[in-house]
Amino acid sequence: MAGDNSTVARPYAEAVFARAEETGKFDPWSEMLQFLAEAVKNPGLVAYIIDPMFGREKLTELMLDIGGERLDEEGKNLVRLLVQNDRLPVLPEILEIFEQLKAESQRIVNVHVRAAFELQPNQINNIAEMLKAKLGREITITTEEDPDLIGGIHIRAGDTVIDGSVRGHLQQLANELGI
Repeated sequence: MAGDNSTVARPYAEAVFARAEETGKFDPWSEMLQFLAEAVKNPGLVAYIIDPMFGREKLTELMLDIGGERLDEEGKNLVRLLVQNDRLPVLPEILEIFEQLKAESQRIVNVHVRAAFELQPNQINNIAEMLKAKLGREITITTEEDPDLIGGIHIRAGDTVIDGSVRGHLQQLANELGI
């Protein structure tokens, strides 16, 4: 199902990205999409979105009221289009694809680092510099503490995974020994 949502969301995300690129308004679009994606996850709102008896006009008004000042005119037009085409539920996927396109165009790689212990700022900077040299792109790092790693770090940068954790090495050893 997630693949279906991505397929449906991609044209909308690409159109929003093209408009953001044309106007140079990447951050406002990110903020609007983030807000809308969170809104459509709200259980109270989901009930209206999936209710076929709740009119599209009412849903449009409701979404525009919720968006209020957070939406500019183009954001409001996107809401109208998504309601008209029954595509509000794919807003989280639209956001995800938009952010991927934005990062790609700005040559930024979002990196997720899991470590057994909390990383210090200088360690995070060292990881970012090493990855920047390796990937030739700007790096944005999010970190997560995961004691199950035992020691070391696990890095995910797009499709690239670098597993320098003790747990990863133990799993690799177990695989080699056939355990």
